[in-house]
Amino acid sequence: MKQTPSQTVGPYFAYGLSPEQYLYDFKQLVGNQLVNPIDEPDAITITGKVFDGEGVVIPDAMIEVWQNDGQQQLFGRFGTGTDPKNRFVFYTKKPASVNGQAPHLSIIVFMRGQLIHSYTRLYFSDEVELNATDEVLNVVPEERRATLIAQKTPSGYEFDIWMQGDNETVFFDI
Repeated sequence: MKQTPSQTVGPYFAYGLSPEQYLYDFKQLVGNQLVNPIDEPDAITITGKVFDGEGVVIPDAMIEVWQNDGQQQLFGRFGTGTDPKNRFVFYTKKPASVNGQAPHLSIIVFMRGQLIHSYTRLYFSDEVELNATDEVLNVVPEERRATLIAQKTPSGYEFDIWMQGDNETVFFDI
């Protein structure tokens, strides 16, 4: 038997993966709270938008994040149409460095028009020393590394994803 081909993320997935984005009357099984900000004193907020090549916000993308800090693995999912500003919003804790890598989140982007989802990483702007020695980040041409680095703000971290164009986020083949 051969593996079936990937397909675009259509409304048939919305029912199970991001029902709140499409106004179904039940909650999704996996949400955007990787940790509870009330219970976790070191919780951080990560927000961002997904843009197309024209700079237009994509209102119905789905973002999955995964992190491993050596102690535990955390996973979350959020549809950009769930937020009134068409952002993705995640509540998590900053991962630790594992095996010499800079702290990072693995991100998967699903959206209409894509036959195969896109993989990227999110690094943190306040981890300058570890970012400078991260093997994966250093494979990326220096002029494009900024597309992988979330900027620290007073309310958490901001990380926009650009699918095409001059600001295109670096995506990885897995």
